Amino acid sequence: MKDARGDYHKGPVTLRGKRVPGSTTDQRLLDNSGDAEWVHSDPWRVMRIQAEFVEGFGALAELGDAVSVFGSARVPREHPTYELGVQLGRGLVEAGFAVITGGGPGLMEAANRGALEAGGASVGLGIELPFEQGLNEYVDLGVNFRYFFARKTMFVKYAQGFVVLPGGFGTLDELFEAVTLVQTRKVTSFPIVLLGCDYWAGLLDWVRGSMLPAGTIGAADLELLHVVDTVDEAVRLVRGSGEDQAARRPE
Repeated sequence: MKDARGDYHKGPVTLRGKRVPGSTTDQRLLDNSGDAEWVHSDPWRVMRIQAEFVEGFGALAELGDAVSVFGSARVPREHPTYELGVQLGRGLVEAGFAVITGGGPGLMEAANRGALEAGGASVGLGIELPFEQGLNEYVDLGVNFRYFFARKTMFVKYAQGFVVLPGGFGTLDELFEAVTLVQTRKVTSFPIVLLGCDYWAGLLDWVRGSMLPAGTIGAADLELLHVVDTVDEAVRLVRGSGEDQAARRPE
């Protein structure tokens, strides 16, 4: 991914000028067209993938209770939703959580900013992309990934809940992956909070009005999503769930 200076980051490696590649590592991994050269190179990629998991686990293992916050990279600082993101980061830290974001600009930066200014842990999990900036300036613990699936594992493994601010396709991807993991009991149930009723209302109306009548989801699945309008409500839901999980742990 490129930062504001034009540097291109591939995990821990920085490239400039003519060395900037025309495709991402994920793209090359998933592209199976052309000759059979991938048969000889793909097994070696396993070592690189393994290294990304090791780096992520090592960096985050002692983080403590944390919440992953998702949201658009395209929201400017002067937008009201940016300030909402700052308030969210601050509120989560005051409730005893570290804040994990994708480390980019926009609403990810806003949540990191609120967390850092409140004196808490502000984590950014960056990804190699051809068009977005590097880690924002409010990240005090950053890990850069080549592979989306390694990065997504870190979002889930080290979070006690998700708060989702308004966002685009990437945010929806992260949202529905979290819902699927909870629905299928691949992870311990944790709250998934959508912050911004006006923004999320259309999506929830479609889920209730189309998916539920069609039988593609069950009524209980709707209870996995909590839609709120204030930071206080979002923090209360996450904190309440964390207390419930702690009470269920064996002594």
